[in-house]
This record gives sequence, structure tokens and C-alpha cells, in this order.
Amino acid sequence: MRAGILAAALALLPGCTCSTDVFQRMEAQPKYLPYQESGLFEDGRAMRAPPEGTVPREVLKRSPLPAGGKTPEGAVITRIPLAVTAEVMARGQKRFDIYCATCHGLLGDGDSMVARNMSVRPPPSLHDFAGKPVGWYFDVITQGYGLMPSYRQELSTEDRWAVVAYLLALQRSQRTPLEQAPPEARARLSGGTR
Repeated sequence: MRAGILAAALALLPGCTCSTDVFQRMEAQPKYLPYQESGLFEDGRAMRAPPEGTVPREVLKRSPLPAGGKTPEGAVITRIPLAVTAEVMARGQKRFDIYCATCHGLLGDGDSMVARNMSVRPPPSLHDFAGKPVGWYFDVITQGYGLMPSYRQELSTEDRWAVVAYLLALQRSQRTPLEQAPPEARARLSGGTR
């Protein structure tokens, strides 16, 4: 039975109307490579500038928030340019725990397994930088600082601002005296009830 089906399939094979020329043209498509010369254009260049007024598709995804830590005039941003909500803080904490805490520790104090095993200078405590403008933190996350790489690709603009918001709350929490905590939190923090 199988031999009969195979024989029928082989009998139909010569009826294929595809010529080998079609496949050869697909393999050898004429095209210009980057920086290659072209006789088609007057300036002899194959690479063309985009038509005036076109917008790269990457621009369409941009956030309305500032993508840098400075204003267009060059002043460092001093206020977080988005509404700091519980959702923003939770997102900031989640992103901080994933990308920042591995080196700077969950408390931002520079105490982490990575920091303890670094052969070069360990990551600093982020509390040593308390009081810096928010734009400074944002630029450090965006551009990197010292041995720390840029996290621009890993964190969106919104996520970077959320991390800055969480970092400010983290810094404040580590500097606030226990007496200023709400009574229920004070009892929990002092070892009372849980």
C-alpha cells in the first residue's frame, strides 16, 4: 500500500511547474550593502537619508516623561515627573529588587552577596547619596556610574522614575527615627507583635 502511494507521488513530481530559475533569483537578489557605491544616484551612494519629515518608529514608543535627569535648559530635575502612587512604588520596589538589590542590597546599604564577593571596589551604600536631586539618580540609572552599567535597555523611562521614587522612600525609611513611625509599625519594628 505504501509503495503505491509513494509511486503515485513520484509520478506527479515531474508535473511541478516551478523552474529552478525562480529559486536562483530568490538566492541572488540584487541589493546594495551599507556604504556600497551606486550608479543609480547622482552622489554615488547607495545609503539614502530618510525623507524629510519622517519619524523613526522608535520615537512613537517614547514616554511623555523626561528621558534624562535634566530639563531642556540643562537644570537637574528636582521633582519626580509622574504621580507617585502605591502602584508606582510597588513597581519601583520590584524593579529595584531585580536590578539594583543584587549589588546594592535590599536596603540599598551596599550589603549584598555580589558586593561581598567583588574583587574590585564594592558597590556603595545608596544612603551615602541621600539628598541628591532626583534627576541625578535617574541619570545614574540611565547612563551608569563608575563600574555600574547603564540600565536604559532593561528599564523603561517610567520604570526608572519608579525606581527613583522607591529609592527615595528607602533612603527616608533608613534615616527615620523609630519614634516617628506609626504606633502599630513601631511595635512591630521594636520586636513586639507581628
